[in-house]
Amino acid sequence: MKTIYNSIKEKVAKHPKIKDSVLGTVGEWKRSHYIILSEIIKEELASSEELKNDKIFELGNTISHITLQRFFENDYQDKTHNDLRFLKTLDKICIFLGFKDLNSYIHDIKENKILEEKASSDVFSTDIVYQYCEAVFKLYKNFPTLKLDLFEDWVFDNSPFLERASAFSKELCEKQFELVTKNNRSNFEIFDVNIITDDPDKKILETQEFWNLLFKVGETGEEHFVNQLNTQIYFIRKINNEWKIWDNYNPDAGRLNNKK
Repeated sequence: MKTIYNSIKEKVAKHPKIKDSVLGTVGEWKRSHYIILSEIIKEELASSEELKNDKIFELGNTISHITLQRFFENDYQDKTHNDLRFLKTLDKICIFLGFKDLNSYIHDIKENKILEEKASSDVFSTDIVYQYCEAVFKLYKNFPTLKLDLFEDWVFDNSPFLERASAFSKELCEKQFELVTKNNRSNFEIFDVNIITDDPDKKILETQEFWNLLFKVGETGEEHFVNQLNTQIYFIRKINNEWKIWDNYNPDAGRLNNKK
C-alpha cells in the first residue's frame, strides 16, 4: 500500500488543475499551498458525478488542508489503511483524480503494471532475436576467422542450437568462405516477429527473415549466393534467471555446407 500512497501523491501533483495553479510552480508545498490544494479538490468534487448520489453523505466533498498536509508529508506504513477515516480521504482523492474510489484506482494501477510488464517482456523477447541475427551477421563478416564468442549473450552454452551453429560455421571457415559486404552487397532483414508461446520460463517466437548474402571462397574466388526468405522458429528459455536462445528451427540450415 505504501507504493500506492506514493503513486496517488504523484498523480495529484500531475493533475492538470494542480499543474495550472500556483502549486505547479512550487517545488515544496507549505501550509498555504495545502489550503489551495484543499480548495481545488473541493471545487472538483462538487461537480463530480461520483458524488451526485448517496455517496456524498458517506464521504462528503471536502478534505481539510491539515489532512492533506499530513497525507503528503507522512511516510505511511501498511497498517495505515486500516483507518476508516483515512480510507475515506483516499476515496475522495481518487475521485478527484477521476476514479470511482480507491479500489478502482488500485485496480487500474495493477492492470497498467501487468500490461507494462507484458509489453516489456515481449520487447525483450523479440530483441533477443534481433540481436542474435546481428551477431550472426558479424560472425559471417569475420570469416574465415571463427568468432563464436559473438553468440555468448544470446545463445546458451551446451545448447543444441549452439552445437549446430558452431559445426556449420566451422566448416565454412575451413572452406575459406569470406562475406562480401562492399556496397552493401550482403544484408539481412527481419519481418513479423510473433510470440507463439509466452510462459514464465519458455518463449517460442516465429519470424520471417530475408537473408541476402554473397560469399567468396579463398583464392579461387568462387561465389556462393544466399538469397532466401523463410520462416524461422526460436525456442527461448529462462535458465538461472537468464533468457537466451536454446534452439531454433531453420528449414535452410546447412544449405551452404551442402553445396559441392
